[in-house]
Amino acid sequence: MLMQEEHVLLDETAIRRALTRIAHEILERNRGVDNSMLIGIRTRGIYMARRIAERIQEIEGVPIGVGEVDASSYRDDIRRGVAPPRMQADNLSIEGKKLILCDDVLYTGRTVRAAMDALMDCGRPEMIQLAVLVDRGHRELPIRPDYVGKNVPTSRLESVEVQLAEIDGKDQVIIQRRQQS
Repeated sequence: MLMQEEHVLLDETAIRRALTRIAHEILERNRGVDNSMLIGIRTRGIYMARRIAERIQEIEGVPIGVGEVDASSYRDDIRRGVAPPRMQADNLSIEGKKLILCDDVLYTGRTVRAAMDALMDCGRPEMIQLAVLVDRGHRELPIRPDYVGKNVPTSRLESVEVQLAEIDGKDQVIIQRRQQS
């Protein structure tokens, strides 16, 4: 029989602190947010991007554009016909901008690669940086985050689940371990 053991990695306070730290690091590395934009990968990356934008507004007193990208039709592990890129950015162009791509968990790197492909079909940004709440390792592609909330070495038998209040009603990150009984 297969059983699962759950452990909370980050609670609401730890998530808030991690996103605030990421906001500070973005500001520091980019010397502000001029010509920058946050892009959330659907679904939870969108809410991360919005929260980081709020923190940047609080810290710097300047707004930063927020967009979202749905990379599902660009995934190489899901065989479908490639649909036109779906990106929403409140009529903001990504052309020549510094983009900070936001996602909840970085695992193999395939979602990030797909999101970058979708973005490149929408324009040519100056650069793309990557912010993730959790980096769990096991990369299959040479993708490394610029900003990380928490590094969590995992086994392939473990899963990391991010729950955000906007979708799940609460903020927490859970690691689940499958165990044989």
